[in-house]
Amino acid sequence: MAYNFGLTARDYAKYRAGFPDEFFERVFDEGIVKPGASLLDLGTGTGTLARGFASRGCSVMGMDIAAQLLEQAKDLSIQQDLDVEFRWGKAEETGLPDASFDVVSAGQCWHWFDRPRAAREVRRLLKPNGTMLIAHFDWLPLEGNVVDLTEKLIQKYNPTWYERFGNLTGIYPDWFRDLGEAGFEGIASFSFDLDVPYTADAWRGRIRASSGVGASLSDEEVGRFDSEFKTLLEGVEQVYPEFDRRALVADEAGASPILQIPHRVFVIHARKSKSNH
Repeated sequence: MAYNFGLTARDYAKYRAGFPDEFFERVFDEGIVKPGASLLDLGTGTGTLARGFASRGCSVMGMDIAAQLLEQAKDLSIQQDLDVEFRWGKAEETGLPDASFDVVSAGQCWHWFDRPRAAREVRRLLKPNGTMLIAHFDWLPLEGNVVDLTEKLIQKYNPTWYERFGNLTGIYPDWFRDLGEAGFEGIASFSFDLDVPYTADAWRGRIRASSGVGASLSDEEVGRFDSEFKTLLEGVEQVYPEFDRRALVADEAGASPILQIPHRVFVIHARKSKSNH
């Protein structure tokens, strides 16, 4: 199945907020990334990681193959008064000089690449002792929760997506092999969970911007999915099992429910040896 996130560019920019502050605090507190680092963000999308690192003092370039997403990334950076360079390019063959960066990051995208080729390209791009950082920020389907109900509806419209991406845990053990076989050292990882608040409309937008819906279905299918999804969410209080009603709370104005969507941050990082060429 072909996936084209350029088709979702507007929803992607509006509803995919990107990694939480807790992620950035952790990678800086642990010295994985340092202020002032030169950083390349592969598969940058709308630049959520790139902007996050730039706002914390890094010199950042973002790269992606979706021109529509890069346009959104540029606009968002201008709105936030951030100096980030965005350019078109492939993770497996960037065309950039050897040993150009202190850090190369890949957020929510490593699975889309030819991973062995991309890992070798990252090693080439890094300075000696430079850092490779792969991160994911995934919703968590637990039996009967809103994410589970959401994924089951995506399965109805896009079973191929569900077979590959449905009912995952947000942990990616194969990536340790990717970095090890590419010659990286000091491979380590961490993960943590948190709830992300969404209104029902925002959750619909987030799902339209996902690979299983807006990036792979036809416009007609997206419309039918979104209409059925709206109805599902309107009845979410009835379909929620009792144990998970804590996830449905009133917003501050008391006007509409806020869905507390469970997520998991997963990070794997490694360094290029000083003797690695």
